Amino acid sequence: MCLPSALALTDPIRISTGLISGVQGADAGTRVYKAIPYAAAPTGQLRWAAPKPALAWAGTRKADQFSPVCEQAPYPAASIYYSDPAPMSEDCLYLNVWTAAKSSTERRPVMLWIHGGALTRGAGSTPAYDGEALAGKGVVLVTINYRLGIFGFLAHPELTKESDRKASGNYAILDQIAALEWVQKNIQAFGGDPKRITIFGESAGSWSVNYLMATPLARGLFQRAIGESGGAFGTMRTLAEAEEIGAKFGTIQALREKSAEDLMKASATASFPPNVDGWLLPTDVRTIFAQGKQNDVALLAGSNADEGKSLSPWPANGKAQDYIDQIHRLFGAKADEVLKLYPAATDEQAKESHFASYRDLSFAWQMRTWVRLQTKTGSSEAYLYYFNRVPPGPQSNRYGAYHAAEIAYVFNNLTGKRPWEETDRKLSDAMSSYWVNFAAEGDPNGKGLPTWPAYKSDEDAAIEFGDTIQTVHGMRAAALDFFDRWADR
Repeated sequence: MCLPSALALTDPIRISTGLISGVQGADAGTRVYKAIPYAAAPTGQLRWAAPKPALAWAGTRKADQFSPVCEQAPYPAASIYYSDPAPMSEDCLYLNVWTAAKSSTERRPVMLWIHGGALTRGAGSTPAYDGEALAGKGVVLVTINYRLGIFGFLAHPELTKESDRKASGNYAILDQIAALEWVQKNIQAFGGDPKRITIFGESAGSWSVNYLMATPLARGLFQRAIGESGGAFGTMRTLAEAEEIGAKFGTIQALREKSAEDLMKASATASFPPNVDGWLLPTDVRTIFAQGKQNDVALLAGSNADEGKSLSPWPANGKAQDYIDQIHRLFGAKADEVLKLYPAATDEQAKESHFASYRDLSFAWQMRTWVRLQTKTGSSEAYLYYFNRVPPGPQSNRYGAYHAAEIAYVFNNLTGKRPWEETDRKLSDAMSSYWVNFAAEGDPNGKGLPTWPAYKSDEDAAIEFGDTIQTVHGMRAAALDFFDRWADR
């Protein structure tokens, strides 16, 4: 339930770098502050350097327009994730704040959203991430931009030599840490509580939350974590491997002289995942959690029923034998065991097994592993969810409960052209309340909501967000247990 509307903060407000003024939200009780710089522009010699502090300014800065998005290749127009083009720039390290606090003394819980997009696309200004509804439920909501693709993750032997930590790559995660440090320093001015900060994100944003829980550099910067459809518990690239790939692009001097457009073209087919650099990540994420060395904070995590339908479409003329051959290539001697779990007696059954196996290996296993390891090696509680509500619309049968479908419900932003139903509105109100409750107390439960049990491996309980909300046990346990064994091989 939204808090009563009232006049919001009085501008200007003072933050560490100067005075800013925002704009009124759709509700008179909400104030929005857009494009606040949290770090210096990562250009020139700062291209591929750890973020530096933002510069101060004189007078009052108008925070009324979103910043350019970080350099990226937009989604194709036919993609379900397409949005209208936005101005791009390397000068993109800005954040946005929504608050319904009436004074800086309120100490509301803070939620910092990290956008998805495969670490190559996205922005904190995407309309789906509008924070007004969550602010109306009592949190201070922050969204951020961070460097993407080659700009955010290029590792190179020359960059490692430049670094006083003998590490390179992972600049985007360092950007996220810089944003958290900014929040710690400034969020009280917006009525936020620096001792109750929740990081949350979807897809690559969820990977980022996973990395931030793993890295010692983020210790103490947040108290809760929410991951939606994305974990990093598989094999990770080493610094040496990442440097070898980076060196193929040329010298750092030459690369710093190239335009952003030329770098985007040169790296269009390359992949730049985070690497185990010995500093940000002392070892791979799974080992960090298995050894109990993660940042021990309350965790809420889960995945969706049809993750693969928008990410790994079945070919129009797909055949069962193609799927069977792929399983044999991926799993070798274990292929027959996989085919028992995900059979392919017909082309149609192979299609469904393709989607199910992709979903479980890429998402459901990652999220269950995350909550299991936190429960096993940490002292803070973890909560698991499973989202299977199919958003209504003309392509519902095609995409189902697709990757990112839950975002509209979490943000309580059931906008756009979909023919939303009362079931969707009730689910959205409940999910956003669970998320806000978790940010406030580290426990999603609250008055009027079905009980969400904390995760225990022997019970394997999750809450299911569908046409109704209910607790389920052992969701796809046989398949996920197989992937446990496969990962341990």
